[in-house]
Amino acid sequence: MLSDKNIVVTGCLQGIGKETLKTFAEHGANVFACAYRQNDEFEGFCKELEEKNKVTIWPIYFDMADNNSIKDAAKAIMSQKTDIHGLVNIAGINKDAYFNMVTYQDMLDTFQVNFFSQIIFSQYIVKIMQRKKTSGSIVFTSSITALDGNEGQLAYGASKAALIGAMKTMALELGKSGIRVNAVAPGVIETPMTESLREDIISKKIQTMDIPRLGSAGEVADLFMFLMSDMSSHISGQTIRVDGGIR
Repeated sequence: MLSDKNIVVTGCLQGIGKETLKTFAEHGANVFACAYRQNDEFEGFCKELEEKNKVTIWPIYFDMADNNSIKDAAKAIMSQKTDIHGLVNIAGINKDAYFNMVTYQDMLDTFQVNFFSQIIFSQYIVKIMQRKKTSGSIVFTSSITALDGNEGQLAYGASKAALIGAMKTMALELGKSGIRVNAVAPGVIETPMTESLREDIISKKIQTMDIPRLGSAGEVADLFMFLMSDMSSHISGQTIRVDGGIR
């Protein structure tokens, strides 16, 4: 499904990002696997994926809170002098706090990682795609919190909503270059991030779903794969929910 495509994926160290890396490799993609820090276990995981699936995985390490680090990562990707067919922005943070308690620094830190850094990094990757006249796909990971709201997640929800607004403008501008831009809004997905949530909160969310269970990282990764593939060649400017039908 992704044979011979070169795709950049952020947030690959764990959770949805790691599962997306695995899914892409299994379907023939070469992946620039971006992560926050170097990790021997992660390096081994990448090597195993390479050997098993006969693809190339380039681990790229950078801090999305540091714009210079983002620039260095983009240069490392450019140095491979290869076409880029897609970018999946998955990396993100959340600093939960109720409206009256959220601080300016919390908002600034959240927006830096969840919004500013992703737009800056996408600019670098798009330049590579346009320079090589490569059509392709960009996907942002938003959240149902951006669409529905959620108590205690003002900064997180606002940052993820900003991605949707940016995505729609990018889809308009980049469509002329043959680049599609979409967003995926996961619901309550079983990842290390949701492990910190109280059981009663998770149970309450599950009760609002048409499919009453937690989603899996693999189910989100499968949607990313579809949006990176040529099967979604006429889909752009959309926000697609993966939430079990939360109402």
